[in-house]
Amino acid sequence: MSTQPADSPVKALTIQDFHTMREAGDKIACLTAYDATFAKLEDDAGVDLILVGDSLGMVIQGLRTTVPVTMDTMVYHTRCVAAGLEAQVRGSRTFLMADMPFLSDATPAHAITNAGRLLKEGGAKMVKLEGYDRQVEIVRALAEHGIPVCAHLGLQPQMVHKLGGFKVQGRDEAMADAMRNKAEQLVAAGADMLLLECVPTGLGRAITQASSVPVIGIGAGADVDGQILVVHDMLGATAGRKPRFVKDFLAESASIQNAVTAYVAAVKSGDYPALEQTFGE
Repeated sequence: MSTQPADSPVKALTIQDFHTMREAGDKIACLTAYDATFAKLEDDAGVDLILVGDSLGMVIQGLRTTVPVTMDTMVYHTRCVAAGLEAQVRGSRTFLMADMPFLSDATPAHAITNAGRLLKEGGAKMVKLEGYDRQVEIVRALAEHGIPVCAHLGLQPQMVHKLGGFKVQGRDEAMADAMRNKAEQLVAAGADMLLLECVPTGLGRAITQASSVPVIGIGAGADVDGQILVVHDMLGATAGRKPRFVKDFLAESASIQNAVTAYVAAVKSGDYPALEQTFGE
């Protein structure tokens, strides 16, 4: 039993802590948040990492895609979440990451300036970026400037028009090989974390086993190092068709707080995702 006083300061999680968790086989529980209230609630529930996602364009702003989300909007919501974490009396242990919105990282110079805004003005500790051809170049530029970065692979919502919709990625061997190669290149360029979205379980497993950095999944199977969901989805507030990988944790909970706590426990135990929330091998 811990002898630490109940009101003693909480140690904030770091990138190094996520590496330690990965090595120990401890799953990393992640959720999105867009405001101070949910930031506090998720921190209290034991969420390890909060992402201020450009998904806010769809769940907060009512847009059809994430593409129209602006840099100013991302800075504003990141600052709101950071304020909620900073308001915790004993301090916050939750790590804060923010999305780079569409075309905010079109060139290395744009990426450095805009990522700097998310860290300096927004209070984020890491940025997440999508992209294809120039993603490695952008990751390298950010890493060289001391900006922690998570590279997003698989289904990339900012590329929805190019991809032709929200579809599972990496089902054919050529695409799977390309994604494995890209993951290696991104880590070599300085990515501190990878996020895989909507890929078959086997591909998620292969990329995770080959990676030297933590791999977070959303619809990427159970063998990645951690899981993330949009908080509205895991509370059953999904607008329209529910994605296959989503589970409604509020349905069996008496409160939102209990639902988030149940989600964290399910990720940590490996109960989530179950087979029905994956895309097979």
